[in-house]
Amino acid sequence: MTQHFHPYAEMTFQEFVLFFKTHSTQLEENTNIYLISEANIPEIHWNETEILMRSFFQIFTYSDLDHLDNHYSSYLDTWVQSQLPIINMASLQWLQIILEKALLTLLIQLKHQRMLDPLMFLLSVFSYLMHSFHKWADTESVNLETEENDELRNLRLLDQLNQLLVRSSGASDLALILKKCEKFFNYKRCVFYAYVPWSNQFYGVIGEELPKIQSMKGQLTEQNLIFNSKRPIYLKNPKPYLRDEHIHLFQLSSIIFVPIAHEQQLYGWVTFDQMGDSFHCTKGELDLLEQAGKRIGLFLSRKEKENTAKTMAIALTERESTVLELLAEGYDNKKIASLLFLSEYTVRDYVSSLMTKLRAKNRTQVVAYAFRWGLLS
Repeated sequence: MTQHFHPYAEMTFQEFVLFFKTHSTQLEENTNIYLISEANIPEIHWNETEILMRSFFQIFTYSDLDHLDNHYSSYLDTWVQSQLPIINMASLQWLQIILEKALLTLLIQLKHQRMLDPLMFLLSVFSYLMHSFHKWADTESVNLETEENDELRNLRLLDQLNQLLVRSSGASDLALILKKCEKFFNYKRCVFYAYVPWSNQFYGVIGEELPKIQSMKGQLTEQNLIFNSKRPIYLKNPKPYLRDEHIHLFQLSSIIFVPIAHEQQLYGWVTFDQMGDSFHCTKGELDLLEQAGKRIGLFLSRKEKENTAKTMAIALTERESTVLELLAEGYDNKKIASLLFLSEYTVRDYVSSLMTKLRAKNRTQVVAYAFRWGLLS
């Protein structure tokens, strides 16, 4: 009997994501079976592949179909960046092998009429992932002279940052440090988002147009690819990852997220952007910002230890604590007064008292110090 060949019709990215979402449970079961039964994977690559598999499922399972472009390049580039601490050619190839087996098994289970369509799309996805990995892992040949010049420039910039951090007295100078970072690294805007570990939330704390900054807050989940990354992430187009209202509020076209951490202690994130102008970013530039983030994290860790005694000595009244919470929410004195049934003059007195106790020069510093010293949750 003659076996009929089903012609291949190219899927769109949205169609593939929809297929993935629809059958994610069964597909995940298949991948787990093949991963566990694959005897040829060395243990180190098995662990890496398992982590990559979970992350890979997240980006497809939790994708918003309305915000997906027809091409997946920027989407996959961002995923590769987020996995750079663990991803390598071996684990990426094992990921492809396991997923291809799982997908083929699923298509047979479904008796899918067009088996080639999703398989060919998956192949194209991994073809691009290989290209993206080589690009971000810097395995392509580079001009040595240019590389040396860039390295010297980066060392000079980091030395300037080091000198600034040495001269700075603590978290009170963080706003100035961020302003200088704009100049050092040639960006128009730099914003700090604090991480609160006990509530697993992030809050906008420092930057120009403070009410806008403070409106940026939320809960961290496994689906927050940006905030879960341990390395800087560059978004050519932030639309799939940030809310539309935040993109419009800050007129974002491109943006970079840099984690600020030291010895497993995450303090938050610094973002860099060009205030509405789209821009390109190389791996070398991301590496530079990563080093800057590590230095700021070390700076905060040292100042945090120095300020421990001060923190223990700070005692707020119940009313001061309430006013502090509302300040962190971004409310002005008039709104706080209406919420607490107080006069604006009384609220002003409470704010002044907070500034005195926290040794802050303004409302912005009050909120920043409170987050850093654990007075806000």
